[in-house]
Amino acid sequence: MNYQAYDYLTRGAYIMHEGFSLLNDIANHPSNLLAHTLPGRLTRASLETAMRLTQRYEKLGFNIDEIRINDKRHKVREEIVVTKPFCDLIHFNRAGVKDDHKVLLVAPLSGHFATLLKGTVEALLPDHEIYVTDWADAREVPLEDGPFTFDCYVSYLIEFMEYLGPGAHLMAICQPTVQALIATAVMAEQKNTCVPKSLTVMAGPLDCSKNPTRVNEFAEKHPMSWFRNVAIMKVPYGYPGEGREVYPGFMQLGGFISMNQQSHMKKYQNFFQNLVFGEEEDADRFRAFYDEYMAVLDMPAEFYLETIERVFKNNEIARGAITYQGNPVNFEAIDNTALLTVEGADDDICGLGQTQAAQDICRNIPRKMRKHHVQQGAGHYGIFSGSKFRKNVRPIITEFIHKYA
Repeated sequence: MNYQAYDYLTRGAYIMHEGFSLLNDIANHPSNLLAHTLPGRLTRASLETAMRLTQRYEKLGFNIDEIRINDKRHKVREEIVVTKPFCDLIHFNRAGVKDDHKVLLVAPLSGHFATLLKGTVEALLPDHEIYVTDWADAREVPLEDGPFTFDCYVSYLIEFMEYLGPGAHLMAICQPTVQALIATAVMAEQKNTCVPKSLTVMAGPLDCSKNPTRVNEFAEKHPMSWFRNVAIMKVPYGYPGEGREVYPGFMQLGGFISMNQQSHMKKYQNFFQNLVFGEEEDADRFRAFYDEYMAVLDMPAEFYLETIERVFKNNEIARGAITYQGNPVNFEAIDNTALLTVEGADDDICGLGQTQAAQDICRNIPRKMRKHHVQQGAGHYGIFSGSKFRKNVRPIITEFIHKYA
């Protein structure tokens, strides 16, 4: 579908959304005597479901106002400390807490906004000073700001680590595990004093030959010409990035949903039933998840295409063929950065072993400075959010970081 046509379609759908919203307000009005009858609840459930299906989902905020440390509340102030054309570095400043155990948390640039990691940030904040990469929606970046390439991503991470200074830690989830590993190797080879004290990589495609998933098979099946001709579109009229080539967020979202179509349909059916039977707690959980899940960004075309080719097709990291700014990346230079790899036993996006491969790639890290963890019962998102992350994975990460602080 042409991006401009899609934009017109969604704008038209939003007009319908406003109409459904008005009807929903009427159906929920306190003076509506039918609101709490079965026909009334069915009407409200139908209207809210229709509202959600026609909604334009926008980026949400992290909205982390305070945390609790040792039963004491501390205010949290979100502040942008570094601004780049394609990314802001956000610092979660904890009032009254010493600025130590600095962690650069690298959010994926793969369709969703960095706020998808809100639960990750909340879980880590009591024990760490967190900085998060907040990637820009490429349709909001003017053409004059230039391209954003695979190497640009690595350069951003190096610059951010230098901003944090010596002794900081690096943590990457999913797609950016690749760039985080490269950045660490480049900094180690250059004897950069800001090389990470520890590197935590979670559910990332570092060796796509191990237990290939549908994501890997899809990338392998289609030639690069297909991705260039079908997946890449130009930002339409009316946006700051008009004319920029991107991989649209709506296509990425469509891919996510198609992988688990039956599951998503079931969740919507359950949501409808929750509304009919007044199960508001379950309905609120559905709203919170899909408000975030449905909000997507456009990726710069050059970064997306290079990632498909270099990571998923050529498997350059595992083959030792990856380069940075034209020079081979020497992972053997990493010898004083502790390495933690984390995988989910039920991950259907990044297969078991793909992340653990970092342990073999970084062969000069002493064994006592390595750790690998497989979380049973966790899928891709369960690795960095939800109860399994909070109860099982987060304590392992915190203990590992503190050990090498």
